[in-house]
Amino acid sequence: MQRNVIETVMGGVVLIVAAMFVGIAFRSGTVTTPAGYQVTAEFDDASGMGPGSEVRMSGVKIGTVYSQELDPETYFAVVTLNISDAIRLPRDTSARIISDGLLGSNFIALEPGGDEEMIPPGGEITFTQGSINVVDLLGRFIFSAAAVGGDKKAD
Repeated sequence: MQRNVIETVMGGVVLIVAAMFVGIAFRSGTVTTPAGYQVTAEFDDASGMGPGSEVRMSGVKIGTVYSQELDPETYFAVVTLNISDAIRLPRDTSARIISDGLLGSNFIALEPGGDEEMIPPGGEITFTQGSINVVDLLGRFIFSAAAVGGDKKAD
């Protein structure tokens, strides 16, 4: 009888600890809008991007990706960026999606231009470059090298 009581108490403790972990996961997993202003950018390919991805300038994080959706008219990915209030972006700022190393995640790198007019909150970054598919580039290199090698054998 005493063994059943101990097992019941231990089961209750395990359930309480599990409920605490679930609560912590929900609290830390919610996406909130940090302080800052939002701008949009359209990319032809936004692979590897999603809410929470970093936005960097000169290697320093200045914001995050807030949302991503497809424009049904142009079929481009419209990415909404949340930029820190302390950073003002010139109108001719460019954005490109870069991989953070060979196996790393992607981030958006912003390069400020020289325009004296700034992008207003809710504005748009017009100069963009989408992500580069490294696997596709590697495949093209291998097939082009094989084609060049095959031409030499024919001579």
